[in-house]
Amino acid sequence: MTIDYIQASSPYQNGYIERFNRTYRTEVLDLYLFNNLEQAIQVTEEWLTIYNTEILHETLNNMTLSEYKTLKQAA
Repeated sequence: MTIDYIQASSPYQNGYIERFNRTYRTEVLDLYLFNNLEQAIQVTEEWLTIYNTEILHETLNNMTLSEYKTLKQAA
């Protein structure tokens, strides 16, 4: 096994991570001016909860991530 690093911002090398990074950037980092790290962590945790439990993901047949996880664990 070898570690193979990808180029930053290379969606053709790792589309899932780059897609998440873009979504996080546009929905959190571009919308807020943080005064400190704790504030950034708090906003990120709130956003992740919404992202995982309320937002429907087209690639998951319009399920939330938590619904998809439950479905996969039951299978």
